[in-house]
Parts: sequence; structure tokens; C-alpha cells
Amino acid sequence: MKRTNETAGDLLRQWRQHRRLSQLALASEADISQRHLSFLESGRSRPSRDMVMHLAEQLDVPLRERNAILVAAGHAPQYPQHDLDEPELAAATAVVRRILDGHMPHPALAVNRYWELQAANQAVFALLDGITPHLLEAPVNVLRLSLHPDGLAPRILNLGEWQTHVLARLAHEVDQSADPKLAALRDELAAMVPDEADESRKPNPFPEGRIAVPLYLQGPNGPLSFLSTTTVFGTAVDVTLSEIAIEAFFPADEETARQMNALSAGSAGGRS
Repeated sequence: MKRTNETAGDLLRQWRQHRRLSQLALASEADISQRHLSFLESGRSRPSRDMVMHLAEQLDVPLRERNAILVAAGHAPQYPQHDLDEPELAAATAVVRRILDGHMPHPALAVNRYWELQAANQAVFALLDGITPHLLEAPVNVLRLSLHPDGLAPRILNLGEWQTHVLARLAHEVDQSADPKLAALRDELAAMVPDEADESRKPNPFPEGRIAVPLYLQGPNGPLSFLSTTTVFGTAVDVTLSEIAIEAFFPADEETARQMNALSAGSAGGRS
């Protein structure tokens, strides 16, 4: 979605079309007349601050893009944006750190909107030995790190399945945000196709009793099996905080739990 030299009406129309809504459907949901919405989109009327916020809420526009529409309409941004190391986000940053550290001895990390690493616990770094250094240079993109041939890809035992899962999730995020940078990342990762001839890396996609897509990873001392969860700040009104997600990996079997206990104990005192 374009972001420059466009009116608020242009942006509202683009978001309406992106959400696959007609003018009549959006007008009905927003409890305004279709004629009024048409005037706003065409630029014949300038939306008030309250109207921008109302329509953005109906369209589920991310906070970053809501600010852009407000500015295009001649209003001040509604949502602040601070770096994680600024005092305004100190309490939230401390929460992130507590969640990551509290998840030990299992891997957990925090990423921003573009899947760039913001923080991680010791268990994450214990699994990254031997990774090509250029993939660990800041900003570290954790999806690229996981699917790149010089990254974790050779160690992922269900690489084709995991790539499919990652790309499906990324496609959903592109659809929600309409962000061209995320779309470029999706295209880049889609080109990293695993070797389809390697049948040993293509386990039965629907094994009996499985409840979620796992990550099967070759660890230093044998195969590891993880289930992942995602945590976000549900009431965030800061742009940066609204885009932070914590990815936590839980052992899917007792052997993984045992190995991670031993591995994390051995890496104590390392990176943080």
C-alpha cells in the first residue's frame, strides 16, 4: 500500500479496498451515509479527527497507519512511538525481560513488526552455535535466520512443513498490515525452498494425535521438539509496543525438556 503524497481520503479508500469492503458495507458498519463516505474518499470533504479514528477502528487499521491517515488529514498523530530503551517504555521492557527470563530453560524471544530480534533469553543463544555470522548481525531477522541455508534451516527436521507454517503466518500479517517491507520479506523467504527430494525432512503432515505444527530441530545432543506460543500487549497505545510480539517455545516431549535443561545450564553466563 502506498504511503506518500496521498490524501486521507486516498488512504481510507485503500484500506477499505484492502479489507474487501464496498463503500456501502463500510458506511453501514460505521453508521454513516454512503454519500458522506464517498465525499471523504474523494476529497470533497476532509475527515475530522474523530471520523478518522472511527473509520480506522472499523477497518482495523494498525496504529502506525492510523497516525499516517491522521497526518494526511491535517491532524496530529494520536499514538506515540518510543524506542524500547526510552523511559516511557521502561515498564513494558521490564515485562518483556521477565517473560523471557521466566521461560528458561526453554527458548523465548521478542521481535518487532518486521521479525527483527529485540531481546532473547539464554536458551535461544544456546541453539545458535555455528550459525553464519552475517545472519547474527543486527538487526537479526529471526525468520530469515530460521529458513536461510546458512542459518537454522539445515537443522530443522521438518523444514518444508515449518516453512509452510511461517509463510502462511507472514502472509496473514502482510494482509493485516499492507506493509510492503513485510511483503518483501515474505517473497524473500518463499524463494528459500527446501529440497523436496529429501524425504527424511518431510514427516507425515498429519500424525495421529498431533494438536499443532511443531518445530523439530536438531540440537547439539539430539532432536528437539517444540510447540510455540505468541504473546502481545493487548492494550498497547504506543506504536512500538503494539508491534512487539514474544515468541515462546515449549518442549513437546520429555526428552526435549531434559536436553534444554542440560543445554541451558551449560550455557549459563553466556550472552543475554
